[in-house]
Amino acid sequence: MLSLFAFPKPFQGHIATIQRNAISSWARLRPSCEIFLFGDEEGTAEVAKEFGACHVSKIACNEYGTPLLSDVFEKGQQLAKNDLLCYVNCDIILGSEFMRAVGEVSRWTQRFLMVGECWNLDVTEPLAFDQSGWEEELKALVRLRGTLRGPESIDYFVFPRGLYQKLPPFALGRAWFDNWLIWKARDLKFAAVDATQVVTAVHQDHDYSHVSGGKSYTHHGAEAMRNIELAGGPRHRCRISEATHKLLPTGLKRNWGSLLLRNSDDKQRAEKVLSWALHCTRPLRHLIGLNMANVSRFKSLVTGQR
Repeated sequence: MLSLFAFPKPFQGHIATIQRNAISSWARLRPSCEIFLFGDEEGTAEVAKEFGACHVSKIACNEYGTPLLSDVFEKGQQLAKNDLLCYVNCDIILGSEFMRAVGEVSRWTQRFLMVGECWNLDVTEPLAFDQSGWEEELKALVRLRGTLRGPESIDYFVFPRGLYQKLPPFALGRAWFDNWLIWKARDLKFAAVDATQVVTAVHQDHDYSHVSGGKSYTHHGAEAMRNIELAGGPRHRCRISEATHKLLPTGLKRNWGSLLLRNSDDKQRAEKVLSWALHCTRPLRHLIGLNMANVSRFKSLVTGQR
C-alpha cells in the first residue's frame, strides 16, 4: 500500500537510538510498508539489512556534501513498488493510526498530500516494541510531557507517485524545502490534508551536533538561504495550518481559513478589500442595524488579528 523513504543521519550515540526507534515503528505498520533508507552515512547499510529495508547508497549532493531532495524524491518514486509514497524524517515514530489516516485520505481522492504536526518528546532509550502496549505507553508520555512542534515544522509527506517531478535541488536538512512541498501541492490543485488531529506522530528531540554550525546553520546558513531562493521566496512557503483540508475524527473537512488567507501579502490585500467593502456597504449596514462590533469581530477572524 505505502512505500516509505528516508535519509538517516549517521547512526551514532543518541541519534542512533532515536532513528532505530523510528524505523522499528515503521516496520510494525499494518498493512506492512516498503521501506527505503537512502545514503551512505555510518550504519545505514547495516540497519537497512537488519530491518529488511531497501538501501540506496548513491545520492547526489551539493558542493557542501549535503544530499539533494530532488535526487531522493526522484529515486524514491522510481524504485517504489507502491503508488503511494511517504517521505519521512528518520526521527519520527509512526503508529497504527497513521496507516488508517492514509487509507481514509487515499480513498477520498488520489490527488492529495497528507502532512501533520508532530509531537516533540524527549526519548533517550530504545522503546519496548516487543511489548504489545508500546504504542499506548508512548501516547501516555506524549500527553504527559509532549508539545506540538508547530505548523512550520513538517516531518512527513504522504503523496501519490508523480506529484513531485523535477524538484529544485533543495539541500536536505536545511530550512524551507518542507514548506515549499505543501505550496507545490496546492499550486498543482492537489488537496493538502492536515492530519494532526488524528495522527500522533512523535518527533524524538535531538541536538544538531551532526551539523557543523548547529541548528542555527540549518535555518540561517548559506544552504538555507539557497533553499529560500530555490523555493521562490516567501510566497511559495506554506505552513501545515494552510492545508486545504483537515482530517478530523469525524472525517475530512475543508480548511476554509487557509483558502481565504495564505500569507502576509494576502492578509494586507484582505484588509484593503474589507475596508473598501465596509465603506461601500455603510448605508445598507446602518439600515439593517449591523453594528461595528460585529463587523470588527468578523474582520478579526478574516485577517487573523485580535
